Amino acid sequence: MKVFEKNSNIFKLLSEAVSEGIIVVNDKQMIVAANGAANKMFGYADEELIGIPLDTLIPSQHHKSHVGHFKGFLKGSEKRQMGSGRNLCGVKKNGNQFPVEVGLNPFKLYGNTYIMALMTDITERKKAEEELSHWFQIFNESLNEIYVFDATTFKFINVNHGAQINIGYNLEELGNMAPADIKPNFNEGTFRKLVEPLATGKEAKMEFETMHQRKDGSSYPVEVHLQLSNIGDRKIFVAIILDITERKAYTENLERKVAERTEQLEDALAAEKELGELKTKFLSLVSHEFKTPLSSILTSTTLLSKYTKTEQQQKRNKHLNTIKSKVKYLDNILNDFLSVERLESGKVNYKYATFSLSKVINEVVYDSNMLLKEGQQIAYPQDIDDITLNFDEKILELALSNLVHNAIKYSSENTKIDIKVSETKEYISLIIIDKGIGIPKAEQKFIFERYFRAGNALLSQGTGIGLNIAKRHLENLGGDITFTSVENKGTEFRIMIPLNL
Repeated sequence: MKVFEKNSNIFKLLSEAVSEGIIVVNDKQMIVAANGAANKMFGYADEELIGIPLDTLIPSQHHKSHVGHFKGFLKGSEKRQMGSGRNLCGVKKNGNQFPVEVGLNPFKLYGNTYIMALMTDITERKKAEEELSHWFQIFNESLNEIYVFDATTFKFINVNHGAQINIGYNLEELGNMAPADIKPNFNEGTFRKLVEPLATGKEAKMEFETMHQRKDGSSYPVEVHLQLSNIGDRKIFVAIILDITERKAYTENLERKVAERTEQLEDALAAEKELGELKTKFLSLVSHEFKTPLSSILTSTTLLSKYTKTEQQQKRNKHLNTIKSKVKYLDNILNDFLSVERLESGKVNYKYATFSLSKVINEVVYDSNMLLKEGQQIAYPQDIDDITLNFDEKILELALSNLVHNAIKYSSENTKIDIKVSETKEYISLIIIDKGIGIPKAEQKFIFERYFRAGNALLSQGTGIGLNIAKRHLENLGGDITFTSVENKGTEFRIMIPLNL
């Protein structure tokens, strides 16, 4: 220690010019010299460290191990960095510990061995390293993909673990790649053009959606958040990537549901509109179809009261027949309305029975003869006495009556209505052929719609529901009605009855 007292001025002159703390200890681990930086570092006044044990500056938990390290170092007598791979701490005068980096250098002076410790307070460096480690951990463990690439070469500099997992490339592979290599919708030129506003400072950040392509060739939709940054003097781009596969699927599913709901709403609105139109047609129909026969009934009833004499019986009968005819007509209309209601509610009960086809045709023709116009006739089918059906007899009679009555109604005087029968393995067909007004081609697709009446038939009485009812009943029973027609030349309707029910 006396040696250093003699040379203290030289030591101070040399050591005070150094920013690091310098402490010199003898072989007894006593501090024999310390520069101003060391005093300040440990919180001691000038000369206050001289003569105190080195352990004073070392955390108590390391005292025992430090003795062995010190002796081993003296024996080796080699210059080295102390605590390599370990965190070293010093203890200030107030007891606070702080991280230090120590370089040791043994030397001899006047036959005595000393160790010079060059110490640096690395508190700020440790704090920076911890922050850097913290941010790197966040970067690497982020569930989002993060890509860092050079703003000039566009080569990837760093890519976090999440991105490597999802894209399928490791960091070494990505180091030789650029963003265009994983974006199938871009090449280098188009990508450079896209990010030009960032590169030139016109925009601070950029967001867009695109596709990423994995190493295995599969693709997934992403949302890219891109901005320009720096590493020292090097300009870089930082891209935070959100895998939006689930969002896209949810959005597409939502859009599909919205489209479905929209279509359903449009269908509902169309159905409501159609219902409104049907109601209007129905009211118009009731007004017209009921008013005319009711007026005839009222007129005939009034005239009946005037024919009181016996010899006027013929006139009375004429008006009674008119009343009966009009009442039956109104009854048929009401039955049609009831049929529609039952079909809509699904309350129709069909009754299958075995019957002769000729029986049904005879009854229909008999009733229809009373409706024939002057000179009209119905041609009865031949060779049908042996044909029997297993079907709902009332439904067949309803359908056949409707078609024969229409043929009479829409045909002129002195014309013939043909009824023909044909048979296949699957169906018996009843064909009704007339030479009437026919159905306009543009309107034929509507002919089976409820309340529809062709434009050339509006002057004739009718509800426009008979064909609709007949077709729906037959379809419910496995049959059908089809037709062909030429305007002003006539119409051919075909009723098809299934044979193997």
